[in-house]
Amino acid sequence: MAVSANRLELLQIADAVAREKSIDRMIVIESMQDAIEKAAKTRYGAETNVRAEINPKTGELRLWRLLEVVEAVEEPGRQIELKYAKAKNDAAKLGDFLTEPLPPIEFGRIAAQSAKQVIVQKVRDAERDRMYEEYINRVGEIVNGTVKRVEYGNVIVDLGRGEAIIRRDELIPRELYRYGDRVRAYIYDVRREQRGPQIFLSRTHPQFMAKLFMQEVPEIYDGIITIRSIARDPGSRAKIAVTSSDSSIDPVGACVGMRGSRVQAVVAELQGEKIDIIPWTESIADLVVSALQPADVAKVVLDEQAERIEVVVPDEQLSLAIGRRGQNVRLASQLIGWDIDILTEAEESERRQKEFTERSALFMQALDVDEMVAQLLASEGFSSVEELAYIDASEIASIQGFDEETAAEIQQRASDYLAAIEKANDDERIKLGVLDELYEIPGLNAAMLVALGKEEIKSVEDFAGCAADDLVGWTERKDGETKRFEGTFKDFPVSREEAEEMILQARLKAGWITEADLAVADEATELEEGAPA
Repeated sequence: MAVSANRLELLQIADAVAREKSIDRMIVIESMQDAIEKAAKTRYGAETNVRAEINPKTGELRLWRLLEVVEAVEEPGRQIELKYAKAKNDAAKLGDFLTEPLPPIEFGRIAAQSAKQVIVQKVRDAERDRMYEEYINRVGEIVNGTVKRVEYGNVIVDLGRGEAIIRRDELIPRELYRYGDRVRAYIYDVRREQRGPQIFLSRTHPQFMAKLFMQEVPEIYDGIITIRSIARDPGSRAKIAVTSSDSSIDPVGACVGMRGSRVQAVVAELQGEKIDIIPWTESIADLVVSALQPADVAKVVLDEQAERIEVVVPDEQLSLAIGRRGQNVRLASQLIGWDIDILTEAEESERRQKEFTERSALFMQALDVDEMVAQLLASEGFSSVEELAYIDASEIASIQGFDEETAAEIQQRASDYLAAIEKANDDERIKLGVLDELYEIPGLNAAMLVALGKEEIKSVEDFAGCAADDLVGWTERKDGETKRFEGTFKDFPVSREEAEEMILQARLKAGWITEADLAVADEATELEEGAPA
């Protein structure tokens, strides 16, 4: 059978649109069918259930209407009575649909315009879906594009098969782009929006630098060298920590390259951004020493619970350690993920002297001893009255000038002092209405119960409803800055694990869980830990 020119034209249009928009040919043909159905309804009536079909091989167009078989007709354009349906088809029954062929229609101007709008909309939707599906799987990749236009500082990039945007705050400072410029950027987000999928690019994202190094350093691409952490001040300076799984390969040297060729290629792409490459180590103390280079570090003190590091540097190294506008210490803090406090040796000495004076004064007041005895205790490293009360008496007796009798007296006075404080705290606890039952939870003392009472936690049931964060606090990291939120036990040396154990015991006492539940949970944990990686 010969194919008419009109039929050929339909298929040629479908093929051309599918190629141009990079979408499936059948989607275009289906959109044409929808358009013809809509146009046919203007000819036969909107209430008519019209169906159109274009043969994808021959281009032949068929039209028919569907009629539902019913007992009594309510919508003549969509329904047919059972007796008439049986006259057309003996096998017809209620609920079936009969088809009636319709003659081809001539498209008027309005019908043609309406059909065109349907096709354009369907094709646009298909194009958007194709673009979203393509780029959502490319998040985390580097793409190359051409600047199409610049709007209010935002750069619109033509990627060939779609448009993307680099927002002003995702551009390296002082970068200027004009129409037609080539640009390389990192895809960090793809979102469905009303106006179509939006592809967001960045040149300031830390992973942009990581991907650039991956392109320049084959050992990173092969997985021998791993980038453990990156901190950037875009366009100015960056720090990157790397580690190698092969002991024969120096990770820093491999990233720098022969005469700096590899790192210089990355620097050139990032508008001259200076890059410090340091070896990663699991020792936070060693890592902070490397991260603060080129400054020399004299001493490092870690506070693991607060994730805070105190670094002591020589007086003349202070400005170098901090960096211009605090850049060096800020990047080091971002790289490690801990807060860093920098002190000079003079400041640390002054602080130690102040702490020594405060401890001596505390011992004089609490133990009713003279200044010399108090200073002796402080100089031996005792930092609290509790330490003196519960340490082995021989430790105190071993101090020069002390004997066993003196040690026993000091411990008695320390115990009396602590008992008096405990009594005062217990009286306050009773005033606050905190119940005695909380003493049954191991680890809680009167001072802690006072702190709980001030937070309206007065029973085992109340305590069982707490989370570890409520008790020991938590930290949040945003925009490179760490913010610390204090918990109820901020003044007590309680670790997160100890807080979780206290809450668990409270939930047992409150009847929220049973020992059997704990046994099942422990067994599941053991199975997980024993499972092969």
